Amino acid sequence: MTAVRTFWRGIEWAIAALMAAMMILVFVNVVLRYGFASGLRPGIELSRLGFVWIVMLGASLCLKEGEHLAVGELFDRLPRPVRLALGRLLWLVILIAALMLLVGCWRQTLANWHNISPLTGLPSGLFYLAGVVSGALMSVTATLGLLRPGYSEAPGVEAHVAGAPDVDNAAQGHDEETRP
Repeated sequence: MTAVRTFWRGIEWAIAALMAAMMILVFVNVVLRYGFASGLRPGIELSRLGFVWIVMLGASLCLKEGEHLAVGELFDRLPRPVRLALGRLLWLVILIAALMLLVGCWRQTLANWHNISPLTGLPSGLFYLAGVVSGALMSVTATLGLLRPGYSEAPGVEAHVAGAPDVDNAAQGHDEETRP
């Protein structure tokens, strides 16, 4: 397993660990609240912080896997040269948006780092730091998608394998198979 795969696998495990910790924390808090009229005061804030990190890391992972919501019906019917150009344009737009996320969250992290939560004692900037990490991961992913030689598909649209029949040919073959 390469270092890159190990890195992304680590992110998957971090998301799973955060999810498990959140569920346990919320469950214990509910039991304490309704069963014993008490609760973990920092529990709500910690679960909210965990949720923000799960969402931001998950968004980065989804971009890398091409799992974001995409409607590829129109894109798949375009000629290959148009798909090439449009795919690169889409990666450029994603790169710009990811850099905006990175810079904006970095500024918010710095602005809120000294605001300490009275419940947890943690800096409020940790919420925005998730956006910095996610923005950096998405920027790297988008840059690789933009610069990868021969990479022609839009993010989220199923990639065509070299040598595989084109979508138009596959559709024609499918029509011929289903005709009586």
